[in-house]
Amino acid sequence: MKPVERAPNGIRTRATALKGQRPRPLDDEGGPVGDLRKHRGPPVGGPKYPGTRHTGPVLTVSAEEFDELVGRALDGVPRELALRMRNVAVFVEDESPDDGPVLLGLYEGIPLTSRDQFYAGVLPDRITIFRLPILRMCRTPEQVVEQVRVTVVHEIAHHFGIDDDRLHELGYG
Repeated sequence: MKPVERAPNGIRTRATALKGQRPRPLDDEGGPVGDLRKHRGPPVGGPKYPGTRHTGPVLTVSAEEFDELVGRALDGVPRELALRMRNVAVFVEDESPDDGPVLLGLYEGIPLTSRDQFYAGVLPDRITIFRLPILRMCRTPEQVVEQVRVTVVHEIAHHFGIDDDRLHELGYG
């Protein structure tokens, strides 16, 4: 297994043992992680999010290219915030879960603001960015880059305990 690598801002990057494998979430020792509590990000489409679906052709961005966009968005997190992120893994999947609305991202875990002196021995929080819903809602490559950035910031904000209402006020809804 490859060693866990860290980006210049301190965020652990996704790593895989064999070239061509999809990224897997890693703990601090490089082992796999599982799911914890879930926080659903904003759904795609519907009356609250008008104009987020289109019927034109879907942009083609490979899984590897999309992973790179997520990596660049993570690299853009200010170092001061990245150093405060604790016990969290970020990775990409093609589709959001079938049991709810279509999502662009999902935070699963215990926000930093909810952790107390008894927080120990738990699996890392998990931030998942969903590739195909983002590609379906964007019309240009520039929109994909911006939506990936906004979605990554949105889910990281949940790790810091910021709720959806406040994120909408800040323009990250």
